[in-house]
Amino acid sequence: MEYTFTELCWLFLIYSFIGWVIEAAVGTIKNRRFTNRGFSTGPFCIVYGIAAVVMSVTLTELIDSPVFLFLGCGIQATVIEWITGKTLERLNRRKWWDYSGKKLNFDGYICLQYTLLWAVLGVLCLKYGNTFFLFLYNFIPQPVPAVISYILIGYVALDAALSLTAVLHLRKQPAKTGHPAGRLTLRLYHAASSLISHVERRMTKAYPAFEERAEEILKEGRFAEGCGFYKLFWLFLTGAFLGDITETLFCRLTSGVWMSRSSLVWGPFSIVWGLAIAIATALLYKDRDKPDRHIFVIGAVLGGAYEYMCSVFTELVFGQVFWDYSEIPFNLGGRINLLYCFFWGIAAVVWIKGLYPHFSRWIEKIPKLAGYIASWILILFMAADITVSAAALIRYDQRAGGPAAESGWEHIIDTNFDDARMRRIYPNAKSR
Repeated sequence: MEYTFTELCWLFLIYSFIGWVIEAAVGTIKNRRFTNRGFSTGPFCIVYGIAAVVMSVTLTELIDSPVFLFLGCGIQATVIEWITGKTLERLNRRKWWDYSGKKLNFDGYICLQYTLLWAVLGVLCLKYGNTFFLFLYNFIPQPVPAVISYILIGYVALDAALSLTAVLHLRKQPAKTGHPAGRLTLRLYHAASSLISHVERRMTKAYPAFEERAEEILKEGRFAEGCGFYKLFWLFLTGAFLGDITETLFCRLTSGVWMSRSSLVWGPFSIVWGLAIAIATALLYKDRDKPDRHIFVIGAVLGGAYEYMCSVFTELVFGQVFWDYSEIPFNLGGRINLLYCFFWGIAAVVWIKGLYPHFSRWIEKIPKLAGYIASWILILFMAADITVSAAALIRYDQRAGGPAAESGWEHIIDTNFDDARMRRIYPNAKSR
């Protein structure tokens, strides 16, 4: 079954609300008082909505295979629950829930008992829920359900942003000033702070571990200090963008043509360069004060190995060869060559010794609140971009073999990313 974007938004909102009802009922029974559980303050538990949409897009073709549908729903929901738990722990450095006391649990975030429950709920959702809720969607005169969906999606996004701010405990009193602009800023701060405080109180009641982390975060220094997750993510993003621009200009200067060098369907981003920058920084950060020759040798070896693995991975997974060095001397299977390994070594020295300190200081100058919020917005965008790009490349390779689209996601990809568009995005890609 194919779904439009608006229909998926509709299903996301409905299942998010149902999830909130379930979580609130469970929390109320446990605490013997009403408990508003979930990440968002409003009546939406977005992880349920995300899981339902993912299942609807990817598992519809298994509707007539109950066993495989059951397994698929259980696996997908469990993976989403685990990723959600680990992400929240990463943000707050505390477990928001813990199944360690239950049998057959993994990491305290998932267990067999709830996996089976999610599987049952997923089957009910796909076999009966979607049919009924889409009937309601089509029964209501258009464009009423579409308008309602977009308004509520905007509300959920704003609610999630406020909740993220509360989780990070980033409220900070601005400096007092007599300037009119300063007074306006102060009033805006108090208005936003009151909303965030409300969210914090709600989260503290629902998740006691939430409060334990507040003082720790408030004592932290600048945004993305050191060489942690946020610093590496921004370096990945910067490297992906600058790498794409560099390769595009290089092709223009050497071949005389403008050619897309992006790894993704949305935006000028080269994942190979982005990962290379992030990995090189993580591996060489502690060696940044060592001699240039030391960093050159490590960069040449690691760069060559990295490029080789990227070539193998993209060929095996996507069935496409994105570069071929067979005509360059001293190559290995056309995937790497000695000359470019030297370039990797030089690039490592230039990056660690010359460029990294400047980029690091610029990233740390980002205000903490803006930095954390922007980071997670961009993380979600990049995750979606990578997912869609991977699906488009897989279908690009499949279409070359002739099979027609069968599932809903295949039809969506084929409609929006046909062969002509894929050739524009990946002009050098060729089937293996």
